[in-house]
Formats: sequence, structure tokens, C-alpha cells
Amino acid sequence: MHVMPEKIIIADDHPLFRQALLIALKEQFKTTHWLEAETVESISECLVANADADLLLLDLNIPGAHGFDHLIRIRKQYPNIPVVVISAYSDETIISKAMQHGASGFVPKSESVPTIISAINKVLAGQLWVPGSYEKIKEETNNTTDEAIASLTVQEYRILLMFSEGLLNKQIGDKLCVAEATVKAHASAIFRKLNVRNRTQAAMMLGQLDVVEYSNTLKE
Repeated sequence: MHVMPEKIIIADDHPLFRQALLIALKEQFKTTHWLEAETVESISECLVANADADLLLLDLNIPGAHGFDHLIRIRKQYPNIPVVVISAYSDETIISKAMQHGASGFVPKSESVPTIISAINKVLAGQLWVPGSYEKIKEETNNTTDEAIASLTVQEYRILLMFSEGLLNKQIGDKLCVAEATVKAHASAIFRKLNVRNRTQAAMMLGQLDVVEYSNTLKE
């Protein structure tokens, strides 16, 4: 079952491409509210007013952007909003750098509409997406995530799983029979090890792993 996003921002300075993409995506995501931006300034205004957006579809070459600088700033300011880069370029170096700088997906504009929809659904489910011929890039990104999550203690990993279930600190404390302050201390350690700012971001990292397989490797 796919996640039905409430709000998605499309940031692209080409009106024809933007409108064509909107028409195609609206057929799939019928209840989603769509927002449009065509410059760095309009993206900033859109994000300020819609910090609860579920996804940002971003053209790297939007007017006012300088290389990957805009992507980096968006990821720092809005860590809870996953970004899928949609670009006319599909060079391995560009894809790799975009993923390294925090993109959750990279979709060349040459891809078909069903492929773009599949990529969006994967990212909304907490996974990474790159074109099939560039799976190595995704594996490299996942390996970094693997190492970070592998650094967690068993208790921290349990708490991370409960974050992904949406449990509050008090509920987690009750389940683990520890004080809420202890859960908060563990949470701080988890955020530091995973290099994230909050529980939503931490939980999203689980979507990049086979959680069942990873759980089986934990030792008491």
C-alpha cells in the first residue's frame, strides 16, 4: 500500500515540463495538494509557508541556485522534507553528489511517468531511489546508513524502532521499564550517531534498510 502524500512541492523553471509532470502525477496522487516554484526565492517562500510538505521535487538548475548549494541548504533547514532531484542530467558524478548531499532520490527527466511515480512512492516509503543503471550509488549511500545504524547499542536500536512506530518517549519508557529521562538520553545518542536532528529523520533511515534482516544480527 502506497503512502498518499498530503502536500508535494514541484520546483522547476520550465513551465511546460512542470505542467506536464503535474498533470501526470495528479492522476496518481488524486488527494495531494500541489505547490509550484520556479526560482530559488519562490522555493524559499513556499517552504517557509509549507514546512509540513511531504516531498520536494527539485530541479538542480533552477534560477538562483549554485550547483548543489541550494540542495544542501534545503536539507539543513528542512531535514524532515525528503528531496527528489529531477534533472535533465544523468551523469554518475552528479547523481552521486546529489545523493551524498542529502537527496533521497535522483530521477532524470528522460524517465517515463510510471518510473517517476515509482521513484516518488519509494522515497515516500523512506527508501532511496536512483536509476537502475546506477544502483551502485544507492548501495554506497545505504552502506553509510548501515554503518551508522550498526553503531547503535541494542537498546538504542529498540528505541529507534519505536520511533518508527510513532511512540512517545513516555510510552517507550513504559515499554522498556525505564524513566522518560533515560529515553531522552538514548534519543540524543541516536541522533548524534545517525547525524540527524529528530526522531522523524532517524526513523526514515530505517526505510533504507532491511529491518528484519538487521534485527536478526543484533545480539543481546
